Amino acid sequence: MIYNVGGHCQQFDIQGHRGCRGLMPENSIPAFLKAIDLGVSTLEMDVVISADGKVVVSHDPFISSQFCLDELGKDIKKSEEKEINMYRLLYEDIKIFDCGSKVNGDFPDQTRMEVYKPLLSEVLETCENYCRDNGLKSMQYNIEIKSTPSGDLIYHPKPDMFSELVFNVIQGRVPPDRICIQSFDIRILQFWKLKYPGFILSYLISDTNSISKNLNKLGFVPDIYSPNYKLINQKDIEELHKKSIKVIPWTINDISEMKRMIELGVDGIITDYPNRYFANFSSSSQ
Repeated sequence: MIYNVGGHCQQFDIQGHRGCRGLMPENSIPAFLKAIDLGVSTLEMDVVISADGKVVVSHDPFISSQFCLDELGKDIKKSEEKEINMYRLLYEDIKIFDCGSKVNGDFPDQTRMEVYKPLLSEVLETCENYCRDNGLKSMQYNIEIKSTPSGDLIYHPKPDMFSELVFNVIQGRVPPDRICIQSFDIRILQFWKLKYPGFILSYLISDTNSISKNLNKLGFVPDIYSPNYKLINQKDIEELHKKSIKVIPWTINDISEMKRMIELGVDGIITDYPNRYFANFSSSSQ
């Protein structure tokens, strides 16, 4: 998409964070379809693994007490949520939790509705069919593989198995040039670079290390550098662009911060509120 910002046009990637978490239950089918309707270019989502090896779209590897209800429709205690470990549950047991009817205090504008945690296969197939049936441009997908060294074999498989499970779902459903794999875990990105080189790779950043230190740790030049937006400045963006690395910061919900990031020259933004972007920045062409 090309947008007129500050009197000049920029190619810009608008990514709906967890679908559009500010408006609909996160990482749910309704959230992804709403984000498509709003006009995002990319659907951002997270994946975890169930006990039976299913790739589930969820930010946390456990059932969150913040916005999910148990199988009886009752609140889950914060102190007990991590015991409901999806890596130890069959998908059929994960699907019974309602993760949309409870008010999420961080996002009071969310539409409340009963939703379950979908499989990645269902999300991809539903969104692909929705775009095709409605004559819409095909979506890009930004899939975050949620893994940490400390979580290996406790909350998720090791990076190679985790990655292969995700690849097997993507293969045949969406071509690699429309899939970005992102992770904070450099092991994931290194595996995909070596094993599946046709995919776009995004390096998620939450630390204050220098760009050179982070890139040296990764060991190769990623397609995208995706930092917390508070950690990036114009000098950083220029440095990354010289290396032909796109900069797509997360997660920007404030309109003034959106404008500031755009004017600094980022290549896109990840936001919980795509509607705020489209309401405040006019489209010159698509």
